[in-house]
Amino acid sequence: MLLSIASRHARTRLRIQAPSAVPLHSVIARFLSSLAILEQRDGKLNPSSLSAVAAAQKLGGTVTAFVAGNGVKSVADEAGKVQGIAKVVYVDSSAYDRGLPENYAPLLVENIKKDGFTHVIAGHSAFGKNLLPRVAALLDKQMLSDVTGIEGDDIFVRPIYAGNAVLKTQSTESIKLFTVRGAAFPAPETIGGSAEVVEGVDPKVESQTEWVSENLTKSERPDLVSANRVVSGGRGLKSKEEFERLIPALADALGAAVGASRAAVDSGFADNSLQVGQTGKNVAPQLYLCAGISGAIQHLSGMKDSKVIAAINKDPEAPIFQVADVGLVSDLFESVPELTEKLKA
Repeated sequence: MLLSIASRHARTRLRIQAPSAVPLHSVIARFLSSLAILEQRDGKLNPSSLSAVAAAQKLGGTVTAFVAGNGVKSVADEAGKVQGIAKVVYVDSSAYDRGLPENYAPLLVENIKKDGFTHVIAGHSAFGKNLLPRVAALLDKQMLSDVTGIEGDDIFVRPIYAGNAVLKTQSTESIKLFTVRGAAFPAPETIGGSAEVVEGVDPKVESQTEWVSENLTKSERPDLVSANRVVSGGRGLKSKEEFERLIPALADALGAAVGASRAAVDSGFADNSLQVGQTGKNVAPQLYLCAGISGAIQHLSGMKDSKVIAAINKDPEAPIFQVADVGLVSDLFESVPELTEKLKA
């Protein structure tokens, strides 16, 4: 690095050599500060939201986690044990318990401005997708969604065209806001950390939105997004009765979560909370076993990161076999019951 100093009476040229042992990205990382937004439900931390922490760690710099809701001090203490988090900011108020973006967004904006974060990250979940665009609008910043790779403090990778192409983009915003795909950023260890836990600023903005009620489908099976095994059914099952007869039984035999293609959901075979794909949920289990799914592009974009993909379909030309690690060309009405019985045995 050459630095020139000029004065009216004399000219002096100094050569200052930057230490070669310190990479430039390490120097930049010292000035980075990331806010990872965590989700909680009924006083319990949502493990899938820790993907935001993993993404923040990849950026470098200090990592602060944020959580809000009713009685969240215990959630904040739990988050403080996650490796890589330097500080946990929490706001204890029932106004933020359901994560309504109309009042949660001003809360986040207030805390972002207070601590001057350079990056704000949330998981690409219903919570993150609902909240972060509103935060970006209040800050008058652009945001990126569904980031799957980080190649610098301002260079991000995300899929486009239903996952058929990958876009590398550079953000020039002073505050970079983005959601991350959980499958691309495995959660860090949840023990061994010793983060400082502090109370955040509550602007107490009056909201025009009120939480009324919810109807939840309860299941003893693993959560679809975070499950290690997923069994999905498609339109090839032909009816809701056949879907419910074959797919849950196979999933239970494997200790797996149940998923479905959009075609199966649109046909009324399964609830839309089970939909896997571009307009559904992104999953990346150790095993993704699907039956009666042809393999439309939109479905593949939601499960192609699975470690092992196994497919059952009677059509040998089905597109699903192009991405499957294991394929069985067979009538699913014969092979699925047989496979279920053998797994139970």
